[in-house]
Amino acid sequence: MNTLAIDFGTSNSAVAVLEAGTARRLNIEGGAEVLPTAVFFPADRGPMRIGTAATEALIGGEEGRYMRALKSVLGTPLFHEKRLIGGKRRGLAEVVTAFLAALKARAEAETGRSFSNVLSGRPVHFHAEAARDAQAEADLRGCYLAAGFEHIRFCFEPEAAALASPALPPGALGLIVDIGGGTSDFSLFRETASGIEIIASHGIRLGGTDFDRAISLDHAMPLLGHGGQLRREFGPELLPMPAEIYVDLATWAKIPFLYTQETRNAVARMRKLAVDARALGRLADVLEHEIGHDLAFAVERGKIEANAGKPGAMIRMGKIERGLYAEISAGSMTASLVRARSDLAEALSETCRIAAVPPGQVGVVVLVGGSSLMGLVAEEAQKLCPGARLERAEAFTAVIDGLARAIEGAD
Repeated sequence: MNTLAIDFGTSNSAVAVLEAGTARRLNIEGGAEVLPTAVFFPADRGPMRIGTAATEALIGGEEGRYMRALKSVLGTPLFHEKRLIGGKRRGLAEVVTAFLAALKARAEAETGRSFSNVLSGRPVHFHAEAARDAQAEADLRGCYLAAGFEHIRFCFEPEAAALASPALPPGALGLIVDIGGGTSDFSLFRETASGIEIIASHGIRLGGTDFDRAISLDHAMPLLGHGGQLRREFGPELLPMPAEIYVDLATWAKIPFLYTQETRNAVARMRKLAVDARALGRLADVLEHEIGHDLAFAVERGKIEANAGKPGAMIRMGKIERGLYAEISAGSMTASLVRARSDLAEALSETCRIAAVPPGQVGVVVLVGGSSLMGLVAEEAQKLCPGARLERAEAFTAVIDGLARAIEGAD
């Protein structure tokens, strides 16, 4: 078999092969089986770095362009726009291609084999709109071809996770709840004598990066002026602060595209008219010093602390201004994620409706994906299926394990 399984995720990626009927995850970064889906282009036009090396370059303060959550841009016009990245005009399609080519090269070095085929995971829906969803798969297929693969096949990520789930009694029903960085995906399956039978799959565009954006807008961005007011140049009335820049700054995939002179000039004009000019000064500093991703990581860490119920949880923003922080608690985070919780609950219910299976018949709910660790996910799953046993799969490797097992049927 010369097929490589790749889980190209919004936040993390992994690769695996099938050997003697068993999934074998490959060490693709310093002995690690999972690496961050991140890239860094040094300002001196040095070679692109990926994974942990990219994140370390950002945290270490190296000059350059850091990018994450590239999968979220598949199927959008932004994916093919040429921009100055790492001293060269290139599109995100080229960046994703280079990332996938690096995964392929590392897998071949690790195994001593050449891979011309790839079985890739994909969400049930990249986008809700059918045309954009099809374009996203076409974009990803094009990147795999450009990365050196000749034959590309796709498998829904929650269906792959079902293949890797613990065996159930014959006839038992299970529900995969896969909450990743960019999407939430679900598969309702039945255990049969011959293996797993997928009854229905469903998905929505909701993931950890959406949780981060909502939390950031409610907690961190007000300290940069979000929700504030502007004075009119003529007249006593006050105007609401435009939200677009803050929304983009709170969105992982869009942060790098704010570092333009046009955006900096717009913020400078807003600062002159702002009621709270100091807050706008902080926003200007974030853009000037290109530390939007540092802020995003701070929000992510605060989210994790609050989700764990840590007393005194906070979003530490000292890189923007010494001593600056935003308080965050389980309660304030819950308030920020009301819409996300509602969307998740509706999607879970819709999965059972599509499958024509009453939720009460589900025997086990398997939580998959890094963002499934958020408390609201287990709460909503148990609320829908109160009689089901809750199991947590390997958050970051269940999908890649299932993809590797699916190679046997794909070859």
